[in-house]
Amino acid sequence: MPWCFSTVMFSTIRCRGSTSVVRARRSRKLPVVLAREEVRTLLAAMKGTPRLVAAILYGGGLRLLEALRLRIKDVDFAARLLVVREGKGAKDRRTMLPDSLQQPLHDQIEWVRRIHRKDLAAGRGLVWLPDALERKYANAAREFGWQYLFPASRLAVDPRSGIERRHHLDESAVQRAVKEAVREVGIDKHAVCHSLRHSFATHLLEDGYDIRTIQELLGHADVKTTMIYTHVLQRAGGRGVRSPLDVMQGNPA
Repeated sequence: MPWCFSTVMFSTIRCRGSTSVVRARRSRKLPVVLAREEVRTLLAAMKGTPRLVAAILYGGGLRLLEALRLRIKDVDFAARLLVVREGKGAKDRRTMLPDSLQQPLHDQIEWVRRIHRKDLAAGRGLVWLPDALERKYANAAREFGWQYLFPASRLAVDPRSGIERRHHLDESAVQRAVKEAVREVGIDKHAVCHSLRHSFATHLLEDGYDIRTIQELLGHADVKTTMIYTHVLQRAGGRGVRSPLDVMQGNPA
């Protein structure tokens, strides 16, 4: 008699003495998405550079490392764009620069400029560049445009080269700030930095933007990855459908 045995990872099927092994499908968990008011409250509870980074995660749909690796030259105020270089899959893309972040980013850049001038005056001012760029442009590592938008508070020696440089802000600083703000404002969801990117995509879908546009903004190679956000919309898949119970009882939409 044929029999089947399955595990979390594999399914083993035996039929008439032969055995074949196939990989079982893993269940896919829905991402944690914050309501708009929860995002507003969360950002209001944060301050300083971590707050600005968190606002970019939500305002442009960036991953945390993508935001921290932004260079000064990646902020295009005139076109209202942020250029994400070598994101997931080593691909470049463009995403929106929210109008509400223009002035805070101008202030951030001026703060970085003052730090960079002090570093140069002390005979430092180097930043890490990919090997190809460093070989092609000998002085680029000291140019202001290549400096990180969110630099670390202190210089550090690169263990690979032994060169003292100013790296970007560490991920843990923003992660810790988000965690503390989530606890402070009483958000019961397991919200982390990446939840802001999930919220960005879901709220754009709620506002009626098409899935292909959101795919490009997020940098997804396959639209199927973006489609998961259609399952987490707060109003019946974003279609504005009212429950028949609400209709019967006369509750407003």
